[in-house]
Amino acid sequence: MKKLSPEQQEQLLKTLKTRFEKHMGRHKGISWSEVQEKLESKPAKLWSLNAMEETQGEPDVVGYDKKTDEYIFYDCSAESPKGRRSICYDHQALEARKEHKPEDSAINMANDMGITILTEEEYRALQELGNFDLKTSSWIKTTPEVRKLGGALFCDRRYNTVFLYHNGAESYYAARGFRGSLRV
Repeated sequence: MKKLSPEQQEQLLKTLKTRFEKHMGRHKGISWSEVQEKLESKPAKLWSLNAMEETQGEPDVVGYDKKTDEYIFYDCSAESPKGRRSICYDHQALEARKEHKPEDSAINMANDMGITILTEEEYRALQELGNFDLKTSSWIKTTPEVRKLGGALFCDRRYNTVFLYHNGAESYYAARGFRGSLRV
């Protein structure tokens, strides 16, 4: 199991608490002490949150699911996380590139980190909490129908509007990464 050292865990919790307190509008009605208690009981989830933090995703609590008793974290960095850019959509797209392959894909990285890539609905919900991806864009979960035809979807915010676009799944750009979600 992937696990943080006690020092890493303490530092991560301190960072998450500071961010939580700075952005109270993202998680109205949720108390940090309850979030921290849940986090401390789930070392693998802390490891995933640390991976989000290390790739500059700035994870923060954006909700609570009463049915599953889980806190929901999204990457809340102003722009698509720097440590997850210049990547194609998935492993199939990565393998399809004959030359100039990117280092990885969004889906591979998300799986390795133990997180899920945001859906269009989740991406739009995030945009209700602030203005994200004003200069960058983020891959989002793509439907099997679109993916089967070679495409993948991404979103950004321009002109105070969230736009949904398509691209070849094997494409990659310096300004496109992905945002993830984690339930704890």
